Amino acid sequence: MTFAYPYLLYLLLLVPVVFGLWFWARMARRAKLRRYGQPEHLQHLMPEASKYMPAVKITLELLALAALIVAVARPRAGEKEEVENTSGIEVMIAFDVSRSMLASATDDPNGVSRLQRAKYILNRLIDKLDNDKVGLIVFAGEAYTQLPITTDFLSARMYLDEISTDMVPTQGTAIGTAINMCIHSFSPDEEINKAIIVITDGENHEGDALEMAKYAEGLGIEVDVIGIGSLKGAPIPLDGKRGEFLKDDSGAPVTTYLNESMAKEIASAGGGVYINGSGAKAVDQLVESLDQIKKSDLQHVTYKASAEQFPVFVWIAVILLVIDAFVMPRKIGWLKRFTFFHRSEK
Repeated sequence: MTFAYPYLLYLLLLVPVVFGLWFWARMARRAKLRRYGQPEHLQHLMPEASKYMPAVKITLELLALAALIVAVARPRAGEKEEVENTSGIEVMIAFDVSRSMLASATDDPNGVSRLQRAKYILNRLIDKLDNDKVGLIVFAGEAYTQLPITTDFLSARMYLDEISTDMVPTQGTAIGTAINMCIHSFSPDEEINKAIIVITDGENHEGDALEMAKYAEGLGIEVDVIGIGSLKGAPIPLDGKRGEFLKDDSGAPVTTYLNESMAKEIASAGGGVYINGSGAKAVDQLVESLDQIKKSDLQHVTYKASAEQFPVFVWIAVILLVIDAFVMPRKIGWLKRFTFFHRSEK
């Protein structure tokens, strides 16, 4: 059996964690009961309380949780479809999620945000990538892999839709760090041509962006930059507070500008092109640039629908949860007539 997203299986570590918390809560409950008297005397005051049903319930719930995690990882079993040979390139997208991306992408302070404009551009780009592979990295003061390189464009769109400025706690615009992470996120196959797309407002606060772009270009990786924002500047709205903007220590609104000169320098150093994201033909210009990169032979492995096993685990989880809903944490009436355990007398 294989998994489409094997890294999600790390979530199975939640099972022992949840069990540990439950066990700790049970021990704490027993300790509190001992404050009121001997446990064997207190049992008569709680005749319906069961010793064993809570353990049964947590077992059912943990098994259901494990089944759901396995289902999300998309287990597959059975024969694969034939390997399809196609031509394409690998594209890593570095997406700026710094707070300045909340500012308007236009000269109108209340216009569509740079974040939403960037998502729109990348959604259209994914539609045109065809047989290429795509990966996604988000960055602000630090960079994180959001989606490893893949041909699963459906997942790419899902991850893209979930992007927000809250994803990276450290503020800043570490473009160099993002480019470096992109370089190390490609497949190790040196025969496959690669490209990095940096989408940002260009307000770089780190000094290694140009050096990393040159380094990528030296490895044969093209670095293209899409600039998002207004040259005239725009205030940064406070998230969830309509009409309120970020202010500096003096109380004046903080204005953020599209640093187009910096974006152009990075693209030039990376042997790529700079494209203003506000243009109506921004996506077409980017696709045209990517089309000039020589396509490499890529192998796409697809699976038969019958090979997908996640519905089995979903049904297992549902059945377990339904059983759990009918299991009460009290004694079962008809079992009260039986004694399963006897205390030995010496």
